Amino acid sequence: MPIYTRSGDQGETSLFAGGRIRKGHPRLHAYGTVDELNSLLGLVLASGLDVELVPAIQRVQSDLFSVGADLATPLDVQAGKGNRSHVRVVPEMIARLEDEIDHWEASLPVLKSFILPGGELPGAFLHVARTVCRRAERWLALVQEDEPINLYALQYLNRLSDWLFVAARVANARAGREETPWHPPTAK
Repeated sequence: MPIYTRSGDQGETSLFAGGRIRKGHPRLHAYGTVDELNSLLGLVLASGLDVELVPAIQRVQSDLFSVGADLATPLDVQAGKGNRSHVRVVPEMIARLEDEIDHWEASLPVLKSFILPGGELPGAFLHVARTVCRRAERWLALVQEDEPINLYALQYLNRLSDWLFVAARVANARAGREETPWHPPTAK
């Protein structure tokens, strides 16, 4: 079976559970940005990430497939319709992120100011991933203005951006790289 279908040649794409939408629709931007984030996490894995963080990143990559499937399936589509079950983000996915954030933060110095994104390559990529995650969250919030969504998907993306920030700090700390605090300009 070829990878191309030609079904999107007129500027529309199929949703996971059926139906078609324009490629410029905010829903497609949301799950396209989730896909971009997942690919960026693949780059994080290829950048020399601390081996202890690899399973957590890979699990989040798997979670992001679930997020994408959720976003590609409008909320009003019933599970099982057309012999397809629908993947949805569930509260346990959010709780797992929160548990890891709490665990990791216990080993990090307390922040006393904002820090500049950067550090070693894996940490810097994780900071970029955080900003891509925030963009996906903004797109999904835009979808929510016009149609119902699974609110757990929105909460997951919100929590994931925090998780990515802390993961970047952990990656930099484990690489022995100190964080650079932001110093606001002084008024004259």
